[in-house]
Amino acid sequence: MEPKVQVSLDVTSIDEALELAHQAMEAGVDWLEAGTPLILAEGLHGVRALRCEFPEAPIVADLKTMDGGYLEAEMMARAGASMVVVMGRAHPATIKAVVRAAKDCNLKVMGDNLAAPDKAACAKLMEDLGVDYVVHHTGYDERREAPASPLDELDRVVRAVSIPVQAVGGLTIEQAVSLPKRGAPLVVLGAPLVIDADAFHAADRDIVAVLREIVRRIKEG
Repeated sequence: MEPKVQVSLDVTSIDEALELAHQAMEAGVDWLEAGTPLILAEGLHGVRALRCEFPEAPIVADLKTMDGGYLEAEMMARAGASMVVVMGRAHPATIKAVVRAAKDCNLKVMGDNLAAPDKAACAKLMEDLGVDYVVHHTGYDERREAPASPLDELDRVVRAVSIPVQAVGGLTIEQAVSLPKRGAPLVVLGAPLVIDADAFHAADRDIVAVLREIVRRIKEG
């Protein structure tokens, strides 16, 4: 598939999320993500606010669902989400429930392999259970305990599945730009590129200019 650029709104207030989302859309970003901090702080209201402000934009709700899969996905669909995230380490019944809800509610499902002992095998399992995309993820806390990067296992994950992959977790601008050429066409921009990775607010830089240049480079290949 053609590269898609997603901005992760990992902030903790609706006002800041909307401001950052406007900057991202001005820069040419394709998808908006209601990040986990925003969902924890504002819940369904954050997703509704994004949908009201951007009626045509694809919106990812980064729920990191571990249980109650059908209800969580259904609630986010009603709030205006286009995609929801379920964890690969959830019970297979939960992943199947999210997939079932997605079919009923016109959603797409992203399966996140965070903390899986074998991330490629986890990605394949999620594909077999019906997710639409794989989130190949090296976590925030994981990266602070020991050096780690989603690039370490990216090639194995890409080879393991036939659905689109995105790689997430502390990547630099150059690494993010390189992802489509490595078989991961869904490029997520967040901490530390757009969000202050420690304070969870917009980074102190010209966000529009930074994003516009990154988007241009990703789209031009």
